[in-house]
Amino acid sequence: MVKFDNDWDDFVANQRQQPYYLALRQFLKQEYFTKTVYPPMDEIFSALRHTSYADTKVVILGQDPYINPGEAHGMAFSVRPAAKIPPSLRNIFIELCNDLDCTMPNNGFLMPWAMQGVLLLNTVLTVEAGRSKSHAGKGWEQFTDSIITRLSQRELPMVFMLWGRHAQQKAALIDTGRHRVLTAVHPSPLAGGRFFGCKHFSAANAFLAALGAPEIDWQIPNL
Repeated sequence: MVKFDNDWDDFVANQRQQPYYLALRQFLKQEYFTKTVYPPMDEIFSALRHTSYADTKVVILGQDPYINPGEAHGMAFSVRPAAKIPPSLRNIFIELCNDLDCTMPNNGFLMPWAMQGVLLLNTVLTVEAGRSKSHAGKGWEQFTDSIITRLSQRELPMVFMLWGRHAQQKAALIDTGRHRVLTAVHPSPLAGGRFFGCKHFSAANAFLAALGAPEIDWQIPNL
């Protein structure tokens, strides 16, 4: 039984009864039994466990988990403390440092963001080792679309950071009259540096400040 001891519990319990989720669960049982799958089973829902519905201030959407050993732990763009910082996350940090004059972190563990209300949500929550997008189209998209829709329905506004075409397609699920939606190219090196200069971190804090909400301390502490 999946339990987070926060306000996502009822939502997930409801989703787990839906036909699409029952099919997804059977698929995952087979995948985890026969293959190497990331993240570990007990960390699939880390993003929801550490950032409650009520506490969410900023949503950063990723696509699916990292495919290399020792990286994925259930939060979009984040890696375990000992892992090398992946290229996309390094570009995120470069933009962060340029935007807010932060110091370049020596690790890519984004738990400090999650604990402040940054929901680091991948649209697909699992992946076979070495095979990007291998669990796409199996049901996770319906699950995470429901999460985005539920967040959009919340009266208290929040910020959505949509990086890349895949994430930007989710804007259709968001009430843009209530929430702040920030878009940019994906931070991957393949974008040729066009992610730099988007200033999403300062824009998010400005939006939160205008609401009278605490701003996010985006600086990741060194380990």
